[in-house]
Amino acid sequence: MSVETGRLPAEGVRTMFDRIAPVYDAMNRTMTAGLDRRWRRITAEAIVRPGDVVLDACCGTGDLAIAGARAGGRVTGLDFSERMLERARRKAPELEWIAGDLLALPFADASFDAATVGFGVRNVEDLNLALRELRRVLRAGGRLGILEITRPRGPLVPFYRLWFDGVVPLVGKLLPGGAAYSYLPASVRRFPGPEELVELMRAAGFADVRYRTFAGGIVALHTADGE
Repeated sequence: MSVETGRLPAEGVRTMFDRIAPVYDAMNRTMTAGLDRRWRRITAEAIVRPGDVVLDACCGTGDLAIAGARAGGRVTGLDFSERMLERARRKAPELEWIAGDLLALPFADASFDAATVGFGVRNVEDLNLALRELRRVLRAGGRLGILEITRPRGPLVPFYRLWFDGVVPLVGKLLPGGAAYSYLPASVRRFPGPEELVELMRAAGFADVRYRTFAGGIVALHTADGE
């Protein structure tokens, strides 16, 4: 496991995100030309209904959890990077922020009406277990939204390779924890494509699994219902 392969042990991922926490939001805005906020809003609006009890897993600095709250949810944000959570708490102290692991969620079965994960499932050691845990904590008929970087097809492929494989790692080298931005494109390359993720979600117990893409296929939003 290494940065170059896009696979790191859990402690390596935690350390990496602790290091990049101070620049995480700025890099997100830079890498997506500010579109990541819109994608998070669309995710929240697709999944969260007013009054829902919502889990935002791998919440990072809290932007998707905050979008879920704006959509009317009672949101708990969970992440295993304390440095990320520190920033989330500063942004929205009124929400509940919990340190925890997506692979062993500290919640009882059927605790939530909805769950979201934004740019997080790509980093877990066991994707199948992560999906099963999300299904476990959702109530029957609960909704899941997974927003994640993916590999585009068609005319944007050359731009994608230049940006994610070239520019992003180069910019990252100038910042604290810059190795994370070499990890990013490698982790996307080894992550399942959209159709494969659909099948994995179905195998984990989700129904009506669908996805849509943004930015010419660079980002995908998968949505599903718990059976």
